[in-house]
Amino acid sequence: EDQDQREAEKFLMKAFGAAMFLMVIILVTQFNSFYQAFLIVSAVMFSTIGVLLGLMLMEQPFSIVMSGIGVISLAGIVVNNNIVLIDTYNLIKKKGAHAFEAAVLTCSQRIRPVLLTTFTTILGLLPMTLGMNFDLINRHIQIGGPSTQWWTQLASAITFGLAFATLLTLVMTPCMLVLGDKVGSKLKALTA
Repeated sequence: EDQDQREAEKFLMKAFGAAMFLMVIILVTQFNSFYQAFLIVSAVMFSTIGVLLGLMLMEQPFSIVMSGIGVISLAGIVVNNNIVLIDTYNLIKKKGAHAFEAAVLTCSQRIRPVLLTTFTTILGLLPMTLGMNFDLINRHIQIGGPSTQWWTQLASAITFGLAFATLLTLVMTPCMLVLGDKVGSKLKALTA
């Protein structure tokens, strides 16, 4: 069993690394910016802090298999939210807005889609996160049933990681976009 666990751990680490590598390649070609691709990947890495905090809060161990799959699944949602935000920022900036104005407009335009994605995902996973079992035929709700124990860590990883990552997406990403623009402008002024 320990050997199977280690094999699963190696496979998930390779899968996560390959997924992150492919994401970076796609993001760099899409945005034509290493900095913006780095912002998105860093949001994925920071979202694991939310996963760990959530598992500690729920007093659950970090299962390599289920929590690991949760982190990999979470990466797709976090990347999607950040792509939507950064793409809108770039479109507004192309129209001639300053970086700060573009960041504020981006957040005001994209807060609803980002929050809707977050809330619907969290609400959908909440019964699994809380370990609830619904028996629709007998009209019975059981908390902590045997079938829920397998999925609770996966759901908790996605739920808490996504909640934490949404704060990062709506606060840190726009701030880092403005900071990157200011640093880029100063570097261009120094080299010119």
